[in-house]
Amino acid sequence: MECIGCGLANHTLPVDMVYENDLICVVLDHHPYNEGHVMILPKVHVEEVDELDEETANAVIKAAGLMAKAIKALYKPDGITICQNGGIFSDLSHFHMHVVPRYKHQSFADFYSDAPIDNENARNALAETKMKFLAAIKEIVSSSGL
Repeated sequence: MECIGCGLANHTLPVDMVYENDLICVVLDHHPYNEGHVMILPKVHVEEVDELDEETANAVIKAAGLMAKAIKALYKPDGITICQNGGIFSDLSHFHMHVVPRYKHQSFADFYSDAPIDNENARNALAETKMKFLAAIKEIVSSSGL
């Protein structure tokens, strides 16, 4: 059976992809903490951050910066949290980095809680969120020459 992360990064599983290049794919999290929550996945199978080659690691960081710009433009969050869970804490068994818009009233402990979060609106808006991201990223890339 194929790794779920490989399936997401390489589009053999359904994804809401908002950005990709030869090394990485950025998808909307299907269970977002907030609208605009994305995951960056390398296209090659890597489980841990220390297994990333330098070129892929740089692509991940550059994508995180691009996603942060898009999130700021679209959602005006109070901040952005970028995190990666390894070992037994990784639910994909494939390296992935979360980029999550955050707001002052939220406790990020809820991100790691097993208690359900109220994200029905964000989940129902994934198609619209994808279109917003694609437009914002296109604007950022064209205006900055990335």
